[in-house]
Amino acid sequence: MRIAPEGRPFIIGAVAVLVLLLLIKASIVAAVWLVVTIWVIAFFRDPAPSGPFDDRLLLAPADGKVVSIIETDEPAFFGATALRVSIFMNVFDCHVNRYPAGGVVRYRHYEPGQFGHAADEKASLANEQASVGVETPKGKMLVRQIAGLIARRIVTDHQPGQEVGQAERLGLIRFGSRVDLFLPRGTVVRVKVGDRTRVASTVVAEWT
Repeated sequence: MRIAPEGRPFIIGAVAVLVLLLLIKASIVAAVWLVVTIWVIAFFRDPAPSGPFDDRLLLAPADGKVVSIIETDEPAFFGATALRVSIFMNVFDCHVNRYPAGGVVRYRHYEPGQFGHAADEKASLANEQASVGVETPKGKMLVRQIAGLIARRIVTDHQPGQEVGQAERLGLIRFGSRVDLFLPRGTVVRVKVGDRTRVASTVVAEWT
């Protein structure tokens, strides 16, 4: 299983604690900690994207559950009303984020903030977040990584001017969070609230 590099220190630490517990023969505690260790390894898994890869399609930027599909103002990159699809990731989802479509990064912005429940509507404004705007051959697209209750670090890989491919790694959010995907109004959405998505596998929308 491929592991995101940001997870290696956490995995090494969890395994080291497990070994120590076994050495001191703390069997019951070690059994509990084994579950934690397995969870840490699973959390930082980085599965290869499976597609379908198609310039007409927008793939899910994250594993999780669709919690909102609305039209909302997006002044920073769109400068207009945009369609927003929000995906909430719980602590059991893969937290590596990927680009729904390929293009050139034209905008990047980090905004410090709170660490409230990421599924709440107010998290889109109040929580710590990082935004990446991409100009694709079909139109603009913005992906916003939003920290959650126990997330304490957002990792975003690319800078403005860099070219990125569909399903290429965008970054990672540690320990429970949300990803908002902003698209032009009129884009055909292929998911509904309550649907589960798989990163770079589920088709979220289709360019018109």
